[in-house]
Amino acid sequence: MERAQQEKKPVGSDDTFNPIFASMQNVSEDSGHRSFLDAPSPYRLKPDNSSSDEALKQIRTANTVSISPELFEKLYLTPHKAVKGELRGAFGNPTPVALIGFVLSCTPLACELMGWRSAGGNGAATLGAYYFCGGMLMTLGGLLEFFLGNTFAFVVFCSYGGFWFTLGSTLTPSFNAYGSYSSDPLKPYEGLTSAGFHASYGFFLLFMGFLCLLYLICALRTNVVFVTIFFGLFFTFVLLTGSYWQLAIGHVTAAAKLQIASGAFAFLACLAAWWIFFAQMLASVDFPFQLPVGDISHVIRSGSDRLQVKEHFSA
Repeated sequence: MERAQQEKKPVGSDDTFNPIFASMQNVSEDSGHRSFLDAPSPYRLKPDNSSSDEALKQIRTANTVSISPELFEKLYLTPHKAVKGELRGAFGNPTPVALIGFVLSCTPLACELMGWRSAGGNGAATLGAYYFCGGMLMTLGGLLEFFLGNTFAFVVFCSYGGFWFTLGSTLTPSFNAYGSYSSDPLKPYEGLTSAGFHASYGFFLLFMGFLCLLYLICALRTNVVFVTIFFGLFFTFVLLTGSYWQLAIGHVTAAAKLQIASGAFAFLACLAAWWIFFAQMLASVDFPFQLPVGDISHVIRSGSDRLQVKEHFSA
């Protein structure tokens, strides 16, 4: 009788986190290895005399699986949190879209900042990537994260999407961002070498670095790879700020060294982003092996957990 009652217990009625993934189906009856896919499910095929049509119906409706907090955090780059609705099961994971937009924009820029194979021009050669990869894909991914209830990923992706749009528009002549600093209206490109432009644009990079610092602190609740990304980006923006300010006062040699160093830190962030993108793509197709991302969401206890402990002892 007790076993029958347990089988009738609906999925998600316990206290474990149970998000919805339409692409994952738990129809296995026997398994020698226990994992998150082995959680009890009413959609398991039963060894009875059910018709084949009923069996196929069971497979089609197997839309829920219990996944570990570590896997959820790897897929969505945010600590697991229950949200209303079943959008996570109805739609795909938008996080890889934003990540691929980031790496296809930042990786070439990092190489250009380091001057590999005589690259240069402050990334003007990859202007299109800033608009259509970094700006568009990261903003799109961020908006989709919003509908899935992933606030941290939503804010991070949209803010970096805005950065790529800003960088692209600054380098686009029709926006006349640097032309305003040129003494000759017929030669707007001279504004790129003016002290006023370098000093002014440095402030934007400075506060982007401050934003990355805030993200770095928040990422301590996610995983090591995400922390590495923000660590690299923080120093990228800080060093780029120093480079622009050194150019503003005419210290060209020091500015060049700071630019190379900023490119190195940007490349470090890109390597980490490529890693977590690959890890998510492997997880999306249920590949036989998975890449570790160094889950550290358990290191710093969440505020809700601390509140529950406090209420438990005060009761």
